[in-house]
Formats: sequence, structure tokens, C-alpha cells
Amino acid sequence: MVAIHVPDHVYDVVIIGGGPAGLTAGLYASRAGFRTLLFEGASTVSQITVTDMIENYPGIPEGINGFDLIERFKKQAGQFGLEMTSADVSAIANKQWGDVLGWEISAGERSFESLAVIVATGAYWRKLGLPGEDTFAGKGVSYCATCDGPFYRNKDVVVVGGGDTAVQEAIFLTNFARKVSIVHRRDRLRATKILQKRALANHKIEFIWNAVVEEISGGAAVEKVKIRDVGSSGTTKEIAADGIFVFIGLTPQTDVFRGIIDLDKGGYVIVDRNMQTSAKGVFACGDCIGKRLRQIVTACGDGATAAFSAQLYVEDLKGEAY
Repeated sequence: MVAIHVPDHVYDVVIIGGGPAGLTAGLYASRAGFRTLLFEGASTVSQITVTDMIENYPGIPEGINGFDLIERFKKQAGQFGLEMTSADVSAIANKQWGDVLGWEISAGERSFESLAVIVATGAYWRKLGLPGEDTFAGKGVSYCATCDGPFYRNKDVVVVGGGDTAVQEAIFLTNFARKVSIVHRRDRLRATKILQKRALANHKIEFIWNAVVEEISGGAAVEKVKIRDVGSSGTTKEIAADGIFVFIGLTPQTDVFRGIIDLDKGGYVIVDRNMQTSAKGVFACGDCIGKRLRQIVTACGDGATAAFSAQLYVEDLKGEAY
């Protein structure tokens, strides 16, 4: 194969997103000897940085909080030469150098060029979309128990959701709150069995089954939550609450890539088993892709696969493939 020449300022790989997927991709790409740049913007800060305790990450049986784990990822990747910068990516577009097709990435007031791009932008917590939710944001409505839990010492709070995150955060809130009411639209939890067992055994947690929140109200801050039974009765009731924590799923941060790579109806990036997207030279990994399990360990696996696929792509592009 004929080797190509690209300008010296062109990166081999640019990674967008600084969570477990992005940092693992950065570790693998930089360790493979590729000039790699990772963007960690304000909008793509990893959700795990505000997770109180992670106890299912292999090799750390004592558990670790999310911020410390991310710092370990950054330190390890940095040891192999990964460049990191704080900026939000606003656009990506094709860039051509002679016969070579690559990518131009716009971030802040600058643009950067790369042969390959790895999208690892993650996702953010979904809102309920109810009356009072935006009004009381930061005044009793929260999406982060680790951030705001200490404000609710000896108070009553509501948690909405029935998955792993909702139940784990409800358990965490019992360290502060007098009572935690979990509102779930079904009659059983979706969370893993060990979390269910802990929650059901916790005397501070009360379950409101087959119910949804309809309205959040109060004065200067949240005071009441209206709940509707989703069964045949359809009755509503108000319960006193000083705060409400919402954990009902994620929305992928992929709007900037619409029209560039294929997304599914939920906005998640469509990839194959090699983390290749519909666009040549663009790969994706972590919570922004369509997949079944969203855990740190799966994000890391995605990131490693994306980096290796990008490596093979760049080597082939440069005429260096084995």
C-alpha cells in the first residue's frame, strides 16, 4: 500500500467525551502510539462523577466513588500521552487533504482535524415534563442524589423510578432523609436483585406502586407532590415532600451528529459490533450508542473496541496495515 501524507497538525484520533468509554478509548489509542486528543466539555461530563459509590467495577471490591474512578482513568490515559482539553464540540464535518478524507471538529472558537473520530458523548437524565418541574429545579427538584442529598437531612423526599439508579440513589438518600418514598409505575422494581433486597429491607424507604407523579407544587421550594394511581381507580393524592429526585432514564447527547451519522428513533448512535457508525472513520461507544446494558464496565469495553477499530482504520488509511 502507498503511504499517505497529512499535515503535522492533524490528529490520528479525536475522542469526543470524557466518561469511562471516552477515556478507555483514549487509553487504548494513545497506548497504541497514535496522536490522540480527547474533548471533555461541560455538556459531556460523565454521569459517574456524581455517583456516590460504585461497587460492581471489577478489581475494586472495596468500592469507589465515581469522581475518584474517573480521575484514575485520566491519570492512566495521560501516562500514555493522551491529550485532553476542556471544550464543547459544536460540529464535525468532512475534511479532505488531497486524496485523504478525514474530519474537522469545531470546539469553542477553534477547529481541529483528525483522521478518525470516536463519539463518546454519553447521555443525560430525562425529565418528567410535568407542571412544577422546571419551576422548582434547584429548589427541591433534583437529578443527582450525591449532589443534593445532604440538603435533605431529616426531611421527606420522593424518588421517581424503579431501575438500578433510582433504587441505589434512594438507598443513598436514607443517609440523610427521614423518609424516602419511591414512586414507580409498576408493581415491582426493575433494579437488580441485590439492590431490591437492600431497598425493601430499609425501614426508611416506602414504596408507592402503580403510580406516577402528575404535579410538583410548593412556595419558595417544593412542598407537595401529586400522585396518580395508574390502575383502574385512577385516583390522585398529594403527599408532603421537601424534595423530589428523578431517575427515569437517559437521553443521548447526540444532536450535534444528526445528519452526519445514523441515529435510531431514540437518538442513540447506531453502530455495528466493531463500534463503526454509518460514516467512514467515525466510531462511537458508551451510553450514546443503542445497546441493552449501560454500565461502566460495558462502556469501557465499548471504548476499547472503538479505539482498536479506529486504530485499524487509521493504519489502513496511512498504508501501514499489517
